[in-house]
Amino acid sequence: MRFLIDANLPRRLAIWLRSRGHDCDHVLDLGLACSSDNDIWNRCRVTSAVLVSKDEDFAVWVRAKRSGPAVVWLRTGNGTAQALIDRLSPIMDAVEDRLGAGDRLIEIR
Repeated sequence: MRFLIDANLPRRLAIWLRSRGHDCDHVLDLGLACSSDNDIWNRCRVTSAVLVSKDEDFAVWVRAKRSGPAVVWLRTGNGTAQALIDRLSPIMDAVEDRLGAGDRLIEIR
């Protein structure tokens, strides 16, 4: 599975997803840190990447049936990169299954 990690999340999340066998980039590593939400959305659409973000705008777009990528919307609050990985570790298999089944919005609290 291919993921794109938004600027509001740590690069370490991309490294962790790669360790799970995914193709994963972080917007900072692609020179997209100052890009608009539309540009990031379109990048995911063109590359068939799942967008991982804390930005509610992307969830709103999916709910409005806007054509584009699946979104993993992280609503976990602020914390360390390790705390985020610890939160995702036990549920990531289920997240991957849901994405594989065609779910376009996965909200994680």
